[in-house]
Amino acid sequence: MLYQAFLYARWPLVIGLLAALIALVVMPQMNPRSSGGFTPSNSWGQPTSYAQAVQRAAPAVVNIYTRKKLKRARHPLFDDPLFRHFFNNADTSRQERMQSALGSGVIVTETGYLLTNNHVIQGADEIVVQLQDGRDAQADLIGIDKENDLAVLKIELDQLTAINISTEQGMLVGDVVLAIGNPFGMGQTVTQGIISAVGRYGLGINTFENFIQTDAAINPGNSGGALIDAFGNLVGINTAMLDRIGDNDLNGVGLAIPAETALQSLSDIIEFGRVVRGWLGVTAQPISPQIASRYRLPSPHGLLVTGVYSNGPAHIAGLQPGDIIVKVNNQKVSNGLNGGLRSMQEVKESRPGEEILLEVYRDGQRHVINAVLAINPIAG
Repeated sequence: MLYQAFLYARWPLVIGLLAALIALVVMPQMNPRSSGGFTPSNSWGQPTSYAQAVQRAAPAVVNIYTRKKLKRARHPLFDDPLFRHFFNNADTSRQERMQSALGSGVIVTETGYLLTNNHVIQGADEIVVQLQDGRDAQADLIGIDKENDLAVLKIELDQLTAINISTEQGMLVGDVVLAIGNPFGMGQTVTQGIISAVGRYGLGINTFENFIQTDAAINPGNSGGALIDAFGNLVGINTAMLDRIGDNDLNGVGLAIPAETALQSLSDIIEFGRVVRGWLGVTAQPISPQIASRYRLPSPHGLLVTGVYSNGPAHIAGLQPGDIIVKVNNQKVSNGLNGGLRSMQEVKESRPGEEILLEVYRDGQRHVINAVLAINPIAG
């Protein structure tokens, strides 16, 4: 009886050990020392390593090296016949030197299309892309989106790894992000931070601005690299580190172009050779408080329409010079830091054929106008 009682007492322990053994065999990712797809985490469920995310994204991030030929101006003395006679410089040609620059890029498709910043490759006579596995290739420039500081390149190599694209609708302030690039030519480097803000604009860096702000370090050479989430998905293209506003020094203000914006530019450039944006056909400027008072507006914010292009979308929809736009797609126009310009940028970032809703005031009366955007007939 005593022996049977001892056996019964041990059954729970035996069953528990068997269950743990089965779990480790069937689900090895539960083992914190496993090299499988498990990200170690602490007791709060927060990851303590982002190695898996980096391993997933890093093969798609490349180093970009550019070379530009610079002609040195020749002294007029070289063209003097007497000088050429005595110094035998009849065949002296203009001297050339090569200027090198570096940056980063992201492989977006397995067929070899890459995204980078326009300022990385601007004016380059030669573009060389180096992969993480050591291979390199000459890159062809397919097209640029100057307004968003983006460029699309193409390389011809086999077995390329394309970046995984985030399926999230939008990143949130406080989300962890990693920046991968080639700072100072040191080779591929990873820095970690969080999203500090989204929708940053009015910084005077690009024509169109809708930046993700992060405190992950983005140093010279990181431009054009990948900003990824904690799972290795692309969320942005690293573009700049803002280090000064006026006389104030800044620290930890990195800026990235949202992946959605960059991928739309890439798609347009591949299909049309340029980015196709919506066109309303108006010129406008932010109003002053005095104008708001004169026109008896309910708010001191708005855009004064100063011109309407003949037979453009705004003209067809009935918009007139002197109208004041107070809402775009039910969003109030703000007169804060370039707020009105941001509203017009949202129009330009829409697609031709899309309908936008404008709330305007004309002679103190409120009107709602629907306009269908078109392609700018004078766009390059």
